[in-house]
Amino acid sequence: MTVLATFFWGWLLGAALLGFGMGWIAVVHRAQGVSKVWIGWLSLLAAALVAASFARVVPGRFGYWLDLVLLMFALYLVGCAIGSWLRDWVVSRSKPAS
Repeated sequence: MTVLATFFWGWLLGAALLGFGMGWIAVVHRAQGVSKVWIGWLSLLAAALVAASFARVVPGRFGYWLDLVLLMFALYLVGCAIGSWLRDWVVSRSKPAS
């Protein structure tokens, strides 16, 4: 992972900043959410991909890409969480007291 962070630090920073921006602007969600069945399947897929990455099941270039995609996706999600939390904090501070 340190090799990925060394060579792709710009892309990783970009993924985190993109996630921050999306978390900042996407606080209000008015669409229908993902069903619990789909959440279960997507969680299982994510766990299988992470397990394949740690077990080095995918060799060579594709394994390298898998590691990079998982790291970028994790940083994107962290950026989304931070952006959403900060937006909520800023908006809640500007509301008048009831």
